[in-house]
Amino acid sequence: MADGKGGRAGDVSVYVRLALVAVAWGGTFIAGRSLAGVAPMFSACLRFVLASAALSLFLLLSGKGFRRVNGQQALVVTLLGFCGIFSYSFFFFSGLQHISASRAALIVALNPAVMTLIAYLFYREQITVLKVLGIVLCFCGVALVVGGGDPQGPAGRPVGGPAGGLPGGGGWLGEALIGGCVLSWSAYSVFCKSVVRQLGPLHTVTYSIYAGTLMLLLYAAATGVLDVAAVWSFSPAETASLLYLGVIGSAVAYIWYYDGIQQIGVARASVFIALNPLSAVLFGAALLGEQMTIATLFGGVLIISGIVVENRQSAAATLPEQPAQSRG
Repeated sequence: MADGKGGRAGDVSVYVRLALVAVAWGGTFIAGRSLAGVAPMFSACLRFVLASAALSLFLLLSGKGFRRVNGQQALVVTLLGFCGIFSYSFFFFSGLQHISASRAALIVALNPAVMTLIAYLFYREQITVLKVLGIVLCFCGVALVVGGGDPQGPAGRPVGGPAGGLPGGGGWLGEALIGGCVLSWSAYSVFCKSVVRQLGPLHTVTYSIYAGTLMLLLYAAATGVLDVAAVWSFSPAETASLLYLGVIGSAVAYIWYYDGIQQIGVARASVFIALNPLSAVLFGAALLGEQMTIATLFGGVLIISGIVVENRQSAAATLPEQPAQSRG
């Protein structure tokens, strides 16, 4: 921590911003759930068009500008855009059409554990006893969440359990789709390390969002869901949700997160990840009236505990330029 009162005050402001980032990412599940009546890929298009515009404006106004990329970097960024933006968005918005925001957030909280496993398999990164404990806690927690059933299915309809959601399109389908979010974002986070070192985290994220947004637009146009005129018929709640997802949950959250990493390092910044599912659960109950089962609550405690244990262990080993481990 920096010396002097000015340094301590600066650290406090960074901690506040990181806490707000975690809360903002938790809120993306609520905003996504509020868009359940909109075609998933159309919602994704609108979200990342807004995010692209906001990030571009930030790069211009901050003086950071745009960095040139060579052919190999462009290929890697395109692949990252496919994993972290295109496929993640498909699973995110499709899954939230079938299960509650709080359950989705708890499942996505598996990101750090899955990232650790992928890093071990592909890069042979060391897995210590504490990391294993954190992974086990996370997977046990998700098993409880998935097995406990969702008391609130699509459009607020009750779902008695995993099998009970099948006729209405919920249950295992929604959980499997959200599981796709975990795999997509984990692949993005692990395989972006080389290009992050070359371009920096902010430019890597921005360029991957550009690539993913283009893919989303092409896909939406090809499948006939790109209906710009439909935006004018959105309700105020849907419009607010889109603005939140694109500007707050994507652009502003990323900027603040990476600023926090630069100020206090990824070790301390990553601890705030545990607030993501917690804020999503609280927002889901308060804003959407989502009900929680005992199994889901207990599973959430295990997941958050696992995140904290794993982040404490990885404090010395995590690279400063590694991307966020969990998001919405």
